Amino acid sequence: MSAALGLKAKPIANGTTEPADDDSDISALINRLTAEVNQIAVDKTKSIQQITNQMKMLALNALIESSRAGAQGAGFAVVAQEVRGVGQQVETIARELETQLTKRTGDLVASIERMSQRSRGERMVDLSLNAIELIDRNLYERTCDVRWWATDSAVVDCAASPSTAAVAHASQRLGVILGAYTVYLDLWLCDLDGNVIANGRADRFRVVGQNVAGTKWFREARSLRSGDDYVAGDVENQPLLGNAQVATYCASVRAGGQANGAPIGVLAIHFDWEPQARAIVQGVRVGDSDKARVLLIDSHLRVIASSDGQGILSERLSLSLNGQRSGFYHDRSGALVAFHATPGYETYRGLGWYGVIVCGP
Repeated sequence: MSAALGLKAKPIANGTTEPADDDSDISALINRLTAEVNQIAVDKTKSIQQITNQMKMLALNALIESSRAGAQGAGFAVVAQEVRGVGQQVETIARELETQLTKRTGDLVASIERMSQRSRGERMVDLSLNAIELIDRNLYERTCDVRWWATDSAVVDCAASPSTAAVAHASQRLGVILGAYTVYLDLWLCDLDGNVIANGRADRFRVVGQNVAGTKWFREARSLRSGDDYVAGDVENQPLLGNAQVATYCASVRAGGQANGAPIGVLAIHFDWEPQARAIVQGVRVGDSDKARVLLIDSHLRVIASSDGQGILSERLSLSLNGQRSGFYHDRSGALVAFHATPGYETYRGLGWYGVIVCGP
């Protein structure tokens, strides 16, 4: 089982962990070229209109001069009138060309913008999934750890008979585990009444003798049906660990270390949440131009990790799910909001969390 948080992002939908900038670059190029074509068309039609105005002025002057010439200028007047008519037709065609080109290029620009927004939104959904999958895979390992360590002979013996020697041996064994698994703040062995009887960092956290029977995670762990089951707690500030942000995972300690043995205690492992979660949300490869805030939120839409470090365990996100597990939309401010629900991993079903990315308008 991995001793540390895996920080390598898995490939996202387009086969790379890098931002999919190609689509946005192509869209920007097409937008620019379309705008240039539109401007050229406008400029050229204006030039045509200027020429036709000159033709009409010349035709008007010719008509005036032919009228002065009397009968001798009658033939020339016919030609001048025809020139004037042709100029009028050219002007009409030029105006229609300008109107139609402007409309078509405008439609094209709008279509490209919609495609670009959709591409950007889908990329952010992929990155949201990437973030929540990384934490899911990591927390799956935590569920394996706690069930495994609950069968350790030192832990089982101490839970069965917490003598001074047994407590010292269990604490020493838990300390060895902590030395290898640096993603934990502490490991606690509790009796069935919720009293902490041993921990791995007794020199740092003086928790032995404390009672945790009132905590949600202990109550749930106390009623687990077998040693194969586990409890995954929500992220919380733990006062007994210096108010650090932790995600607590529990398994029941059972007689003989057997999954079907009688429960004799509870092992609680406290995942050092804040630095691990921060590494994930800050490692998501969004571009600087996205002005993105990457978040993990729990089933109550409470922010439990944020790339800007703001609102953790205090902010609730107003997320419009509309019954969907993934998607994107623009909020009232114009910001792009992309989200993806936890898919879980192996036997870890997840806790209803979401990966979320909010991009500035």
